[in-house]
Amino acid sequence: MPLDPDLKKAIVRMPGVEKDKLLLRLIAKDAVLTERLQFELVEEGRTIDERRGLIRDFINRTANLHADTPGWLMMDMRTVSGYISRHLKVTKDKYGEVELMLYMLNTFYDNNAHLLQKYNSRTDKAAEYVAKRTEQVLKKAVKLDPDYYVEFVDDINKLLGWVNHTASAHYARQLNLPKEWLV
Repeated sequence: MPLDPDLKKAIVRMPGVEKDKLLLRLIAKDAVLTERLQFELVEEGRTIDERRGLIRDFINRTANLHADTPGWLMMDMRTVSGYISRHLKVTKDKYGEVELMLYMLNTFYDNNAHLLQKYNSRTDKAAEYVAKRTEQVLKKAVKLDPDYYVEFVDDINKLLGWVNHTASAHYARQLNLPKEWLV
């Protein structure tokens, strides 16, 4: 909701101490904003590698849970994806988003490919989720500086191999996903 111009002027005229108190109260109510300010102002952006490492560790632990069904697998991937999205909101790390999403999808396939081998009613939703996530990763990777393409080509081609030869193949064709990502 946009602020009323008169309210903006009144806020600007407030004494500094009173403004600071209000600002601190407002910031405390938004966890993502609080974490973002912590990252930018206190950590000064130096902890980005550690933050990526924590998410990679979480991906490994979650992928090794060995889900019983494709549905549980998809729920686990969605949970991890939420952490990656939060990482992006906090750090504005677009490179890390692509790297972590590729790592997530490939790690889940490496550890749970047996759940997504054949397309059927049980694998349908998870197969669609994986194909759409793959499409998203490809779109985001293309937006990065072309110098990074070399770093991602192996992981993207590994993922495309999984997606085009398992339950997700049906959706990969619908989304026109390539068989190979050429740099």
